[in-house]
Amino acid sequence: MLLFIIKRLLLLIPVFLAISVVIFMLVHLVPGDPIDNIIRIGATPAEKAALVARYGLDQPLWAQYSNWFGKMLQGDLGDAIILRRPVADLIALNLPHSLALGSLALLFSTVVGITTGALAAIFRDTWFDRGVMTLILLGSTVPSFWLALLMIMLFAVTLGWFPVSGARTASALVLPVLTIGLGGVALVARVTRVAMMDIARRDFVMMLHAKGVSRWRIELGSVLRHALMPVVTILSLRIGWILGGAVAVEFVFARPGLGSLLITSLNQRDYPVVQGCLLMLAIAVMLGTLLGDIIQAAMDPRIREGMK
Repeated sequence: MLLFIIKRLLLLIPVFLAISVVIFMLVHLVPGDPIDNIIRIGATPAEKAALVARYGLDQPLWAQYSNWFGKMLQGDLGDAIILRRPVADLIALNLPHSLALGSLALLFSTVVGITTGALAAIFRDTWFDRGVMTLILLGSTVPSFWLALLMIMLFAVTLGWFPVSGARTASALVLPVLTIGLGGVALVARVTRVAMMDIARRDFVMMLHAKGVSRWRIELGSVLRHALMPVVTILSLRIGWILGGAVAVEFVFARPGLGSLLITSLNQRDYPVVQGCLLMLAIAVMLGTLLGDIIQAAMDPRIREGMK
């Protein structure tokens, strides 16, 4: 198992290098100039050129990338051009809010998704199964930002049950968690249902039925346990997806977090902050994939054998 983990970590190195190049190039291809947001009205071209040189924006792209990547390996993500604060400090200030929101949304989608999908598979071809499939279809097609607006209109404005925005109280987390988590519920429930229906047709399940084992014990003790492999894969990918998907939701609910910081920095063309935020989201996806692979390898020895 240790050898498997080491090999997976080594495979992440070229992926991380490729992602860093893509992030750097994408940010610099965005139209606009961050200097235009901080330069005073009536400034001379010489003053603007001095600011460009101060932030190293007059250097070739390969030199800017080399400097950024070298400092990044030392834990220095640079300084924000607009806010004039270290990018690492801005991320450290906003990351806990995104982690709290993402963790609760992932927990909600995991518990509700697996439970709903398992019940739909057990009671397949019934009214409950058809109802779940309808909800899954709706949950898979409704955009998160539109669902967020509906949540605000219904539960915050009309009913007044929860705050409209902000992050001052724990109740302010309810609507954002539901907004992000409902899409995950649909995905996890669909994968769980399909996997359980596939496992239920295996020979060992038919043998358990022939031996007189109770249906619930077979479904929950054998079928669901074997069906969790693809579910683990989906959940591991959603670790990074939830942080990325929270970008629009955090902005709609006016919550602090990486999403709000990223959108604000994009509007201001603040390259160092945008690069830092995108890098954190990419690392979250990579770590989520790694965690999923480790869990799968622990559950299925054949995966470990395949890496030898």
